[in-house]
Amino acid sequence: MNNNFPKIGVIGVGHLGRHHVKHLTKNTECLFAGLYDINNDRRNAVAEEYGTSAFGSIDKLIENCDGISIVTPTKVHAQVAEQCIRAGKHVFIEKPITKTVADADRLLQLAEENNVIIQVGHIERLNPALMPLKDFNLNPKYIEVQRLAPYTDRGTDVPVVLDLMIHDIDIILSLVNSPVKNIRASGVSILSDSVDIANARIRFENGTVASMTSSRIARDKVRKFRMFQKDLYVTIDFLLGLTEIYRVLDKNEEDPDAIQTAPLDGYGSSRKIVYEKPEINKMDALEMELVNFIASIQGKETPIVDGYAGREALDVAIKIHDMILEDIH
Repeated sequence: MNNNFPKIGVIGVGHLGRHHVKHLTKNTECLFAGLYDINNDRRNAVAEEYGTSAFGSIDKLIENCDGISIVTPTKVHAQVAEQCIRAGKHVFIEKPITKTVADADRLLQLAEENNVIIQVGHIERLNPALMPLKDFNLNPKYIEVQRLAPYTDRGTDVPVVLDLMIHDIDIILSLVNSPVKNIRASGVSILSDSVDIANARIRFENGTVASMTSSRIARDKVRKFRMFQKDLYVTIDFLLGLTEIYRVLDKNEEDPDAIQTAPLDGYGSSRKIVYEKPEINKMDALEMELVNFIASIQGKETPIVDGYAGREALDVAIKIHDMILEDIH
């Protein structure tokens, strides 16, 4: 393999897979090998649109690639990824990594044995509005997240916890450096055969508490995140790309990024509260994920969300979903 130009393919070119093809065909750090989809008409149409090759079988595509984006329905993630990994190919798997934790564990073991990368498409980890948090020493005590969406047929092959809430589970696990202590969850099925609305409360061993609500039958899209820790409060609107940060500082401490400053009542004149509104650098998070995947294959970077992180998010999501099913039944 030429380290500068790994050959990449896409398996599954539905709504999201088509975007993978769009970004990969433009990427100058890889050679786009082509695509495969079980739907003949769709794979030919997407291949024609982007001027690339449509393979008639998964085997042929795998044979011609160094790395593969798997953008199939979740129920076949494990089967397709295992075939790729056994052939010695690096894989980017859209979230959730697999349908079961046992499947994820098998893929992780196979990846170790075959010395290949597993990267998982938890796209919200690269949301531009989340990036400013990297500048702070985070030790969250309480996190609250709302992720609501209007109903659509797309994605209903998995329950709302594995479709929407798993994004926030992954973000929270990346921010809280502590094992999960316990989980409480409830939810209901409204329009589909699976859970459509879910609420979960996670307590970590270090005392941090996270509360999440996800719904796919809301009137409007809502994606809001709030985080509290000693002397720091963060609020993020993922849809608006708006991040607001409130910090408590000593009176003499300077903050060049502060937009507003006010004395903190009740603390005399020794402390103050400052308000920051970081500039958000707009970017395409999916494109950045795929850039990271290619760079990881080249050995220049490591996956932002590796297979182990994808497995942990899945494990928590399944525990939440199973708890809701027990409550419903």
